[in-house]
Amino acid sequence: MDHAVNPELYEQNGPDALWRLMTRPAPSAEEWAEATRQAAATLPTEARAHGDDIRSLLAMTLGEGRFGPRHWEPSAAQRMYYAVKPAVPRRLSHALRRAYGAHRASALQLQWPIEPRYVQFQFETISQLLRITRRASVPFLNFWPAGRRYAFVLTHDVETGEGQRFVRAVADLESALGFRSSFNFVPERYRLDRGLMDELRAKGFEVGVHGLRHDGKLFFHRQEFMRQASRINDYIREFDAVGFRAPLTQRQPEWMQMLDIEYDSSFFDTDPFEPITGGAMSVWPYRLGHFVELPYTLVQDHTLATILREATPRLWLDKVDFVREVHGMALLCTHPDYLQDPRTWRVYSEFLHVMRERDDYYHALPRDVARWWRARSAASAVEDLPGGTLAEIGQVDGSAMPSIEHRPLPATRPDLTA
Repeated sequence: MDHAVNPELYEQNGPDALWRLMTRPAPSAEEWAEATRQAAATLPTEARAHGDDIRSLLAMTLGEGRFGPRHWEPSAAQRMYYAVKPAVPRRLSHALRRAYGAHRASALQLQWPIEPRYVQFQFETISQLLRITRRASVPFLNFWPAGRRYAFVLTHDVETGEGQRFVRAVADLESALGFRSSFNFVPERYRLDRGLMDELRAKGFEVGVHGLRHDGKLFFHRQEFMRQASRINDYIREFDAVGFRAPLTQRQPEWMQMLDIEYDSSFFDTDPFEPITGGAMSVWPYRLGHFVELPYTLVQDHTLATILREATPRLWLDKVDFVREVHGMALLCTHPDYLQDPRTWRVYSEFLHVMRERDDYYHALPRDVARWWRARSAASAVEDLPGGTLAEIGQVDGSAMPSIEHRPLPATRPDLTA
């Protein structure tokens, strides 16, 4: 099978693993397979090129196999660009990215900024399963602790020393509003402020690793990646980190299995503006080989404010509303380097103020989200999952998707600042 990645990396992510049904007798493997085949029509045609069995569908969706076996390879133009990028004026760089992104958005096989078809596939699979098993509804392990409707995760990539100097301002804003986030540092691009990193940890933030040098060349050659991965692993241990994001979201899932991490956040559901466009289509975490993948699902700050020239958090909030509706994960990647711009800062601040007024989401550090997802996947009963609750999913007449019924929520969301 001519996939861009190894299908075995994604085998743990079938609909049965996503839904974690708590019903007896459990649906059989044959019933799940038939439900999957019936639901496959909701996916893009390219995702079904190798058949409607779940192994192929996962490789073509989560694994981005529908973009071809050379999807992860930087193009000749990209190699040339990153060779001369240090000499390219920032204004010209922004103009090139704006033109490039607009072109790729029109050519992308996925919808943007909301790509609903993988979500529709998962819900349609349950709808078909209910029909096949002649059930009106089934209980399942809630996606998020304490029955929260969706997850809300904040992450930051610190690209330069100038950005590092703005980290405290970002952390102070978030702390004042009751939020916590992760900050991913580039180990060998600027002098690291170890005191700042200690301060962040002490205040309940998370520290992660953002590549090695941020020069756009990490994935140019496998041998070079292996050499740099060894250094990255050293910094992961030195930082007491468990998370990673690749610079420029350049990525190669098989090579990345060499990283000693609990989670990665280099992939996304849909994004035409990144050097390697495409997307995994999922607004939920998923297992990618030995680690958990936390795809970012909200447009990046630089794209929002600089490329698209948005002056409000409208696109972020619209996507959060979609994620909430389908019980997914709203994960945002921003950069202290770009948040220094007054307009970008206003947009981010306004977004956080709006989110502070909402109380039905699970707000946690990315490492805790990854650990929750792994624990949920391993739980055989709700009693095995601290914070776990049950919900019921059933077909409602006239509804396009099955409906999820939650038990009453606690009055307030957990306080990470305590």
